[in-house]
Amino acid sequence: MSDYKVILKDDDGNDCLVENILDFQKHIITHHSSGVSIHEENGHYFRVDDAFRNKILNIIKEIQE
Repeated sequence: MSDYKVILKDDDGNDCLVENILDFQKHIITHHSSGVSIHEENGHYFRVDDAFRNKILNIIKEIQE
């Protein structure tokens, strides 16, 4: 299992496997960098806001420690 593979809960509370959280974060920064929007990942939906962006950043920090 990759060190960067994580499971996130989508907006409905279902598990969504993210193969590479770094690639996921790059997409979020590129396409959802400010405000509030919806991101779809393999049929799962996430409300992207500052709290979600910070959550992803904290997950990456934990992995890299």
